[in-house]
Amino acid sequence: MTFTRALGPFDATMVVIGGIIGSGIFINPYIVAQRLDSAPLVLGAWAAGGAIALVGALAYAELGAVAPRAGGQYVYLRDAYHPLAGFLYGWALLAVIETGAIAAVAITFATYALRLAGHANAPPVPLAIAALILLSAINYVGVKPGSRVLNVLVVLKVAALGTLIVSGAFAAGHPGWWTSARPSTQASAGTIVAFGAALVPILFAYGGWQNANYVAEEIENPCRNLPLSIIAGTLAVVVIYSLVNVVYLRAMGIEGLAATTTPAADAARRMFGAAGDQFVTAAIAISTFGFLDLAILAPTRVYYAMAADGLFFPALSQLHPRYRTPGVAIVLQTLWSCVLALSGTYGQLLNYVVFADWIFFGMTVATVLVFRRTLPIEQRPPDTFRMRAHPILPILFALTAACVVSSVVWADPRSAGRGALLLAAGIPVFYWFRSSGQWRRRS
Repeated sequence: MTFTRALGPFDATMVVIGGIIGSGIFINPYIVAQRLDSAPLVLGAWAAGGAIALVGALAYAELGAVAPRAGGQYVYLRDAYHPLAGFLYGWALLAVIETGAIAAVAITFATYALRLAGHANAPPVPLAIAALILLSAINYVGVKPGSRVLNVLVVLKVAALGTLIVSGAFAAGHPGWWTSARPSTQASAGTIVAFGAALVPILFAYGGWQNANYVAEEIENPCRNLPLSIIAGTLAVVVIYSLVNVVYLRAMGIEGLAATTTPAADAARRMFGAAGDQFVTAAIAISTFGFLDLAILAPTRVYYAMAADGLFFPALSQLHPRYRTPGVAIVLQTLWSCVLALSGTYGQLLNYVVFADWIFFGMTVATVLVFRRTLPIEQRPPDTFRMRAHPILPILFALTAACVVSSVVWADPRSAGRGALLLAAGIPVFYWFRSSGQWRRRS
């Protein structure tokens, strides 16, 4: 039994945009403003982060065209290096990277949804779990229903950001927002170091373009539509993020942006008055709900691919006979996400392993170098997408990923060490599954 190719290019592009845009762009730009001392530097950092994200997206576009199979990143790491590399990625994804993010975002969604409904003091966990169960049920009955819900939510979140951008263009700007500067807290370290520190939260905000690769076997004509959707979706987010930051800076100036932890709400309040808070609250609730739908739709294909190779529980490799979805994988991921949400420790767990995401980003982009050697361009179909400036761009991206990981380790070595231990714990699990005699590489 195989997946159903039900996702067109628009659907796949919405998967990319929905996987990148969550709640961060509404809240986190103040961190960047705290680390830099002028509007041009802030916008330059977001543009630089966007350029790095585009390089990553171009690499994943080539990989998706070469190997358009369910599991995406797991498949590339498995085939380029060793099955253990792919397994550890899937292990970390299920253990905490994806499930921890789902738990955290579900709580964020519930918090803002309850605030919007006038019940700000109500506990968010019950609503968070109810949202996960609802979205899991929708995705269980088919990739198309899940995709349709995602499409609506992505359009709504982009419309909300578009409203913020257009309104900001016509609103009065903060005096001297472009030319004024503030004393830098990192002046002693130098502008370059401060710029690099600002790139860390920016690159985390841009992560998510890999989601379309997970569902490659469910995309129509993936060799053409997968690269198109990855590039178009990532470009759209880069433009949106850059323009939203212009709105924040025009509304509050560099000092005001650095001083607030709710930049979207403050900017909207200046433009819409008291209704601005409600607008941003609704936008964050919609955006986080869309992210949850995408997080259930796409990453579960990684666990399916691992199980299909005989490297995970066999039941995870079964597609539903009617809906053609990895139903058991969806149930497993949702159950573990609910456990993390109930435990209240998801935020701490996420810090332990969040650095692993960029370890695997760097390793995956570097697989382009491997596949260019093992499957040369001249042996591929003539219209197969390939990224330009090879090998310079993949190497630069891998070095950037190494810098991001180093920054995370430097900032929180204890959490990074625990994350490394969690990854190391996956090694005996891998060899246990492999020694069970079920290992078979799914082509």
